[in-house]
Amino acid sequence: MNRLARRLAPRTLRGRLSLVALTTAALLMTVLTVVFNTAMNRHLQHQADDELRNRAAAVATTVDTGGPRVRVLETADDSLLDANVWIYTGTRLLEKPPSATTDSALTRAADRLAARGRPVCTTVQTDHPPFVRLCSQPVSGRHSTVTVVTAVDLAPYRNSAGTLLSGSLILDAVMLACTYALTRLAVGRALRPVRTMTDRATQWSAVGSDQRFGAEDQPAELARLGTSLDALLDHIRTVLRHEQQLTGELSHELRTPLTRIVVELDWWRARPRSAAETDATHEVIAEAAQSMRTICDTLLNDAREGARDTTTAVGATAVAPVLRRLVEDLDARTQLKAVVDVPDQQMEAGVTSAHLERIVSPLLANAVRYAVSTVTVSARQLPGGVRIDVTDDGPGVPKEFLDDLFQPGRRADFGDGHDGAGLGLPLARRLARAVGGEVSHDPEHTPGARFLVDLPAG
Repeated sequence: MNRLARRLAPRTLRGRLSLVALTTAALLMTVLTVVFNTAMNRHLQHQADDELRNRAAAVATTVDTGGPRVRVLETADDSLLDANVWIYTGTRLLEKPPSATTDSALTRAADRLAARGRPVCTTVQTDHPPFVRLCSQPVSGRHSTVTVVTAVDLAPYRNSAGTLLSGSLILDAVMLACTYALTRLAVGRALRPVRTMTDRATQWSAVGSDQRFGAEDQPAELARLGTSLDALLDHIRTVLRHEQQLTGELSHELRTPLTRIVVELDWWRARPRSAAETDATHEVIAEAAQSMRTICDTLLNDAREGARDTTTAVGATAVAPVLRRLVEDLDARTQLKAVVDVPDQQMEAGVTSAHLERIVSPLLANAVRYAVSTVTVSARQLPGGVRIDVTDDGPGVPKEFLDDLFQPGRRADFGDGHDGAGLGLPLARRLARAVGGEVSHDPEHTPGARFLVDLPAG
């Protein structure tokens, strides 16, 4: 049953709203029709009762109750007054309509009304006519009481009631049809802006457009919808930007190991090689493949972290709490001494907290990897910006490697016993430059290494 109802239910919001309006109007009109026709039936019945009482009063004027015996006087229009009239003295029938028999259903009903001795009306069902209304009217005299019972055929009144019922049903049908048509028209016009907004959102999301709906000059409901769609479009644009960025980085970072593999294979196939040369080629290819795997893992992990935080990098973040939190993390994992040197003044960088962490974390990880005993993190305010220093007391960066320091996939010594794909420093610089900042190395600092992070002020 539920499945059938779901299949028969309209699939569009316009159809559903029209169906709800039609159902509500049908219920309301049904109630109004029942109330109206019930009131009209009662009104027509009261009209019939009033007519019967008026006839009974007219007949009562022809009954003489002043003498010891009740007499019915003859009048000029006696045939009209005698039609459907029964006259009783007590329970004794004095006069009845010429067409009625003593044992007819109407006469028996008139006998029952006369026996009650008070004004009362009732409806009797007979063969012909099918429904007859009878009313009794007692008339008190000097010596006796006379009861006049009058009757009227209800067919004209019932025909009038049936005509009113048919008319009201036809009117209800016309009103329901108009209600459904007008509701569909009104809802369609009301939903037209929504449909337009949906089409625009689909088009804009497909091309990553900068256009947005905004909430100005819109009704409250559409303003809320526009705000939601704008947020959705921003999210889609951010996802597309992350996807393009990831694709570009993978293409850039994988090009070097792939080139090494291609070069080694071309060299190996150029002429017959000895077993030692073949083993050496295999080692180079295996090393390049491992480098590719590490690059993919690093970039994919970074992309996942970026997908969790889909906000833009624009914002204002207090620098000191973020640096202290990162250093506390280091203290929990290493035996090195980490020092935070940040002045008490409030410094804010023009990036979000998550973005700041992703810039500084690779520099801290690099410092911890090569430090002997101490890692120092400091920050100071500059005109229009903030500078963060990450310093370690390790061996420092070899001079011959300074030119390749921020090249992706490059390491000063692959045999130094430390893992890594050579992507941390390039990633930190890329993130800093994305918000108008910079990550650089201070070649004059000795001993150890010192990296500088310059970010715009918040």
